[in-house]
Amino acid sequence: MPLSRKRKHPASGYVPLVAIVRRVVPAPPDQVFAVLADGWTYSDWVVGTVHIRDVDENWPQPGSKLHHKAGPWPLSLHESSEVLSCEPERELTILAGLWPLGEATVRIRLEPVDGGRTRVTMEETFRAGPLRWIHTKLNDLVLHRRNIESLRRLSDIAAREKSRP
Repeated sequence: MPLSRKRKHPASGYVPLVAIVRRVVPAPPDQVFAVLADGWTYSDWVVGTVHIRDVDENWPQPGSKLHHKAGPWPLSLHESSEVLSCEPERELTILAGLWPLGEATVRIRLEPVDGGRTRVTMEETFRAGPLRWIHTKLNDLVLHRRNIESLRRLSDIAAREKSRP
């Protein structure tokens, strides 16, 4: 599978980077979505997010935000991520901020798989800031590896929650 896919934007001709990773999680979609719906677990599975400072009470409804720190101390950045759309147990789309580097749209889709498992697909596209304009194979590889690890962590949390009484 390619590390990323580029799509041409019809209006500007700009070709954004779309990093796509997939993983089959040994838990049903409702259990995986429960992890996504708990904004306080975001730093447990999203690589690079080190601390959740606050989560809106209505998370993950569209427009709700979680406020986080990203990156190593003392270079940590205070930022927010906002839900753009949410279809419980099927899809969550977030606008993830990391200024001054930029922001990305992250779409997470959940599909049921036989045996009570879930195929999770994560797509990330830079949409603003310097990261939108810097496309190198190294950046593609780092983003792809980061998202593989994020889905591995999400899987571990969802599977652990499934095994609890």
